[in-house]
Amino acid sequence: MIDRGHDDLSVQRQCELLGLCRATLYYHPVEPAPPTVDFFRVVDEVYLKFPFMGSRQITSTLRGMGYGVNRKRIQRMMRIMGYVSLAPGPHTSRKHPTHQVYPYLLRDLTVERSNQVWCADITYIPMAKGFQYLVAIQDWHSRKILSWRVSNTMDTDFCVSALKEALAKYGHPDIFNTDQGAQFTADAWVSVLKDNGIAISMDGRGRALDNVFIERFWRTVKYEYLYLHPAENGSEFKKGLSEYIQWYNQQRRHSSLGEATPDRIYQEGRPIPNVA
Repeated sequence: MIDRGHDDLSVQRQCELLGLCRATLYYHPVEPAPPTVDFFRVVDEVYLKFPFMGSRQITSTLRGMGYGVNRKRIQRMMRIMGYVSLAPGPHTSRKHPTHQVYPYLLRDLTVERSNQVWCADITYIPMAKGFQYLVAIQDWHSRKILSWRVSNTMDTDFCVSALKEALAKYGHPDIFNTDQGAQFTADAWVSVLKDNGIAISMDGRGRALDNVFIERFWRTVKYEYLYLHPAENGSEFKKGLSEYIQWYNQQRRHSSLGEATPDRIYQEGRPIPNVA
């Protein structure tokens, strides 16, 4: 067995002693043990209820629930899940240090028709074994989910793939709003928006409500479906999620939409009725 706890030179020396070629060595990831996966879900649920909490408050909350956990473990788990506190504070925005950040364009803007504003976000999804990341693109006015993709890494490719699908199916919006995450400031993402003449808007740092509708969707999809039906694998997860999002768009009635469905509001493109 190769000991990878030392520097690269040490690993090379071990390979020479064992008569192995360094280039043929590959790391095979090990699935997390079930207790670890279960605890990821607990942290996910706490964060979903209290997104303003940082690692210190989440650690304190979990200790109050009877979990013997330290802050360092919670910090590590939050890094894996891509979670940061939404409250103002240092390093709350996971942007790339060299990527351009764009201003927030939705302040005082009245959104009253379909394809006026789209938004996107990424969330962590716990499964029975392991986890995935989910990106979704949503029409701000109707709340309709236009496209989505899942990935086991928080890269840019699966986000761009979802973006291109939405553009191909539904045309393009006037404005596209996201957070300042590295996936949404990367050239691969930004260039697609610019090529289609879409104005780019990004949430302000520490502003929890700047992308409020897709944040609400994360809470909805997790409590109405994902926590109730944890998938055993990626194929089962994608199939079940596809069926749920189809139901969400076509049949789930929203009180905030005057009891209409997202599909109906999107297709009609009409203003949302006033809800008492």
